[in-house]
Amino acid sequence: MKIEKWIIDRRLSVLEEEGIEFRNNTNVGVNFEVEELMKFDAVVLCGGATERRTLPIPGVENKAVVQAMDFLKRNNEIVDGLAEPTENLNAKDKNVIVIGGGDTGSDCVGTSNRHGAKSVINFEIMPMPAEDRTEANPWPYWPFTLKTTSSHEEGVERNWSIATREFVTDENGKLKALKTVNIEWVTSEEGRPQLREIEGSEKEWPCDLVLLALGFTGPENTLSKQLGLEVDTRTNIKADNYQTNNPKVFTAGDMRRGQSLIVWAISEGREAARSVDIFLMRKTDLPTKGPGDLPSA
Repeated sequence: MKIEKWIIDRRLSVLEEEGIEFRNNTNVGVNFEVEELMKFDAVVLCGGATERRTLPIPGVENKAVVQAMDFLKRNNEIVDGLAEPTENLNAKDKNVIVIGGGDTGSDCVGTSNRHGAKSVINFEIMPMPAEDRTEANPWPYWPFTLKTTSSHEEGVERNWSIATREFVTDENGKLKALKTVNIEWVTSEEGRPQLREIEGSEKEWPCDLVLLALGFTGPENTLSKQLGLEVDTRTNIKADNYQTNNPKVFTAGDMRRGQSLIVWAISEGREAARSVDIFLMRKTDLPTKGPGDLPSA
């Protein structure tokens, strides 16, 4: 929602002019056989982390409880003239609650405001971050500080340390509210952080639309299974210098490292391209961020 679509169209045109062929509506392993894929000299898997988290609580199956990526994708299609608005994916005149305080949640907030939502509330299960670095978060580590995006500035009520217990419907099955409880984070005897509900903090919030921006657990396993690729405990595809246990198959981005940011996807793509170049040509002139084990030929 933060970028004009003509910029993406321009970039795609440049890539096509460079000789890249795009095949849309192609789901490898479903409507495109992996045997055909393996006829190529090298393959790079960059399918991303697509297995979405949900909430295992009553009412989550209601049609007004929507995954953030379904909501955002449809909005992009509408903006591009490829689809018409639908009731359950439109925030106009609705009380909207966005569950999840990351970048995707921020995009849901901004999109809901632009739809003309009656109100927009954001829930985050983690505590409110400090505005500046703490002693436990020094430079050069990633700054776990409070981030306020342009979407937040457009209008939202933000709530931290809050957990959703139940989605409430009326007699007709229509979503009318959700129930929450405030939480606090404590350290267990094993030294691990765990949440504890605060007694007496239960609350019911009126809402007509809930957007789940809870992140992803990992990639789909279709390709890893059909190609016999090793995965880690988080179902990400294992790779040594971007090369999997199948020498001609490489992987990069969220599919390799787990859910992350687009800057990491760009970096991983460049590094994977270098590894493929070495695999095919036995040498490379492509730059790298640093030394690493070279893939076998």
